[in-house]
Amino acid sequence: MKRRTILITGATQGLGRGIALDLAARGETVLLHGRDRTRLDAVADEVRATAPEAAVRTYLADLADLEHVHAMAAQVRAAESRLDALVNNAVAGGGSEPLQRELSRQGHELRFAVNHLAPYALTRALLPLLITSAPARVVNVASIGQDTIDFDDVMLERGYEGLRAYCRSKLAMIMASFELAAELDGTGVTVNALHPAHLMDTNGVRQYGLTPATSIDEGVRPTVRLITDPDLETTTGRYFDQFTDASAHDQAYDNEARQRLMELTHDLIGQLEVAS
Repeated sequence: MKRRTILITGATQGLGRGIALDLAARGETVLLHGRDRTRLDAVADEVRATAPEAAVRTYLADLADLEHVHAMAAQVRAAESRLDALVNNAVAGGGSEPLQRELSRQGHELRFAVNHLAPYALTRALLPLLITSAPARVVNVASIGQDTIDFDDVMLERGYEGLRAYCRSKLAMIMASFELAAELDGTGVTVNALHPAHLMDTNGVRQYGLTPATSIDEGVRPTVRLITDPDLETTTGRYFDQFTDASAHDQAYDNEARQRLMELTHDLIGQLEVAS
C-alpha cells in the first residue's frame, strides 16, 4: 500500500500528538502543524524516535492569524507533491478565564476564528493539492458541544462566555463541513466532522476547570478511522459521534442558516475560490 501524506493541525499536544504518533506507526507520512517552534520540533523528534521509518515534516503557523493560515497553505502546496488527508484538529477551548473575550489577529472572536475560520480557510487553500491527490479526505475535529449561532451577534459581543463561544464555533465547523462536502461532490475529496471523545485528558479541558473523563486514545481511534478506513473512502458530509454516524445540532441542517454562515465566512476569509 502507498504511504499516505497527512497534515495534522494542532499536533504538538493532546489529540493531535496522539493522531500523529498513531499514523506514523502505520508508516504514513505525517505533516505536523504547531504554533510554537520548540514544541513542534519536540513532537517531531518524538514521532521519529517512536516510528523511525516514518517521514515527518513540520509547518509553523498561528491559526489565530489568517495571514499565517494562507502562508502555511502556500508552503504546503510548494513543498508537498500530494496530500491524502487534512485533519483540522487545532482548537481554542473555553479558556482559563472564560469571561475574558479574546480576539484573533484580524479582530474576530478567537474561538470562531481558530475553530472555524482557520480550518475552513486552510482547507480551501489546500483544495488544489487535495483534489489532485484524490481520493483524499478532510476530517474536521468538532465536538458534541454545539450551540445555536446567533447571526445578530456571531462574534458574541454580548454575554460572552468561553465555552459558549467554543460550542458555537464547533457548530460552525460542522455546518461548513456539510457545505464543503456538497460542493466537492464528484472531486474525490470527502469532508466529515466528528466528536472524537467526551472530555479527553487535554490541557484545554483542564484549563477550563473541567475534569477529564476519557483518555486521549479514546479520541485518537475514531479520528484515525475517518482518515484511514477504506470502507469510508466515499463517505462524506457526515457528523460522527466517535464511531457512530450521528445527528448534529438542528441548526446544522437549516439550509438558510448554513448559507448565512458561508456568506459571512467567505467575506471574512477573503472570498477564496475552489480550485478546479
